Amino acid sequence: MPTPLRTFADLILLSPSIDDKLVPPDEPLTDADPGPAERIALPARPPNLVFCGRKQSPPMPHPDTLGDPKKRAAAHHIMANHELQALEVMAFVLRAFPQAPAEFRAGLARIMADEQRHTRLHLTRLAELGMAFGDLPVNGYFWNKAQEFETLLDYVAGLPLTFEGRNLDHTLEFEEWFQAAGDEKSAGVMRAIHRDEIQHVAFGIHWLRILKPAGQSDWEAYAAALRWPLRPEKSRGKTFHRAPRLAAGLSPEFIDRLEREGN
Repeated sequence: MPTPLRTFADLILLSPSIDDKLVPPDEPLTDADPGPAERIALPARPPNLVFCGRKQSPPMPHPDTLGDPKKRAAAHHIMANHELQALEVMAFVLRAFPQAPAEFRAGLARIMADEQRHTRLHLTRLAELGMAFGDLPVNGYFWNKAQEFETLLDYVAGLPLTFEGRNLDHTLEFEEWFQAAGDEKSAGVMRAIHRDEIQHVAFGIHWLRILKPAGQSDWEAYAAALRWPLRPEKSRGKTFHRAPRLAAGLSPEFIDRLEREGN
């Protein structure tokens, strides 16, 4: 039976069950009744996965420590929370912006299915490494930034083009680091996620070009839509990769400018 897009978003936002949040919706999704605009203050989560206070969650393990299975598990735990937050933020956007174009909402729903799959990949590897989701405190950084999104342009600049843009580098970095640690399964998780992130960034630049003010360049519109402390340099990792950004449809000029940021 078809699933209303609003029902799909509400399940992700309002159910405290991680299993519920990660169930793919029945196809096809319908969007005849998107409902009123509503901004959910916090997503429901089980007690051990409620967002902790500032600086209370563990930092990402250093690459040199990933030979230790516990450190690799901690890395997957942090990344699982990132993927789950991205899913929750996308559900938040569906509920906060019911007037968004139908093509945008349908495209976002397809990406949400990817985020569900990415979270499951990390959770599977987490269990194989002997850790349960919720064993470590988790932050709500992505969610908190989403509360500042006042327009769809704010969203595409903030999440697809900055957080997911940064992941174009991070996924390749972690693939390399996991391989160096002899963990090919974890490296394979990162390869799979990397391929999807290219399409997510492509969604972001497509909609930036549709939503941006006439006369603004891609770069001008992107930089203007970011809210401090987000800034362009936050969309790149330690090692900058041009090829996936070109594959996502970013212009060479945009990529050149981004490569110079933070150097």
